[in-house]
Amino acid sequence: MQIFTADQLLTLDHCLSHQGILVDSGKILAVGSLEALQAQAPDAPVTHFADALLMPGLVNSHNHSFQSLLKGFCDDRDFFTWRDEALYKYAQILTREDIYTGALFAFGEMLKCGITTVCDFFYINDQANDNARAVIQAALDLGIRVVMARTLYDWDGAPIRFRETLSQAVENTKALHAAFRDHPLVSVLPAPHSLHGASVDLILAGAELAETLDTPFHMHIAEGEYERTMIQEKHGQPPIAFLDTLGVLNRRLVGIHCVWLDDREIELMAQRGTGLSYNPSSNMFLGDGITRIKEMHDAGICISLGTDGGCSNNRASIIEEMRMTSLLQKVKFCNSTVTRAEDMVLMGTSQGGRNLGLPIGQLAPGFHADFTVVDLNDLSMQPRQNVVKNLVYASQPSAIRAVYVAGEKVFETGQLMRVPEVEIVRRVQTLTQSWT
Repeated sequence: MQIFTADQLLTLDHCLSHQGILVDSGKILAVGSLEALQAQAPDAPVTHFADALLMPGLVNSHNHSFQSLLKGFCDDRDFFTWRDEALYKYAQILTREDIYTGALFAFGEMLKCGITTVCDFFYINDQANDNARAVIQAALDLGIRVVMARTLYDWDGAPIRFRETLSQAVENTKALHAAFRDHPLVSVLPAPHSLHGASVDLILAGAELAETLDTPFHMHIAEGEYERTMIQEKHGQPPIAFLDTLGVLNRRLVGIHCVWLDDREIELMAQRGTGLSYNPSSNMFLGDGITRIKEMHDAGICISLGTDGGCSNNRASIIEEMRMTSLLQKVKFCNSTVTRAEDMVLMGTSQGGRNLGLPIGQLAPGFHADFTVVDLNDLSMQPRQNVVKNLVYASQPSAIRAVYVAGEKVFETGQLMRVPEVEIVRRVQTLTQSWT
């Protein structure tokens, strides 16, 4: 057992003074004062973080790790040029070792930004699971918790590496889930790519897999206006309404992006208990538009945050996504009161746990002991007028003092503990230096 305490402890959306957590076997057993925790475990060693905030680890609910290798290769271009000249072009040449390097790169940057869990929406499957296993291995080598959203993809316009038959996609997803069913740091869930990347049969299969495996399932929905128009013309209904007629709009589904929805679709998502993984920086980067976060929040939809792939964002910070989520809604409504920093924190922590189906994102008994230590003496956290507001609107990565996953330290004072940053940089530079 171990006890961790700090001057401030963030529980959901507010701070408590001089509190801590009791940890055993990677789980939080209790939360309280040092005296109360020592009464429960008098022999447990105590780690106190002075002048610090102990907060739940940040949750990145949507990412494509291999895309971090493509930063800068096709920036400031339209979506289809970006897709064809960056994503499709380089995805076709990446080896399993390259995919591992891309995951080290993405996940290492995330740890430095206080992220303890990442959902990697992965689709360079080569009709097997070896590449997905490389991503998982990179996560384990660094010590970050990973949810592998194994993609189901059969659109014949995509690279062959992305595509599988229905039976291949189902059997491979089942096999990967079975291989990691009992792993303490790895989860696997099905992810039909999108309404344009997965056939109706594949989407139905993904939803059925989620029921069978008792997991959520994730899918890109209405990211660009083109998709809304395409689905409306093809099926006579907009995306969310069409998914509802298929019977897959339910509490297990988490829609990624959901930029182009109408009032009725938001109402349907709320009624069915469907979640949203919102990626504001990526949506801005690709010129997609602004998801209707205020309306969705008011409707009671569970909203989590994601960074999306590195080449459609170029940063890997959930704190950045908290800030962007709030500011975009303020400017959209020309009203600075439509969002609160406290709600952004929930989106970046506990609601990420809900959308991934995991006990993460809260410092509470029964949850995984994944937490981030924020240095309250960092320049970006001054003055200490309101710690939560500063965290969302002002903090910089320099304020991240330490990161723990399952009670184990994986980052401290600028250094990744398990894989040296210099080694990751060397790998990335060696791999990409000849690309054009």
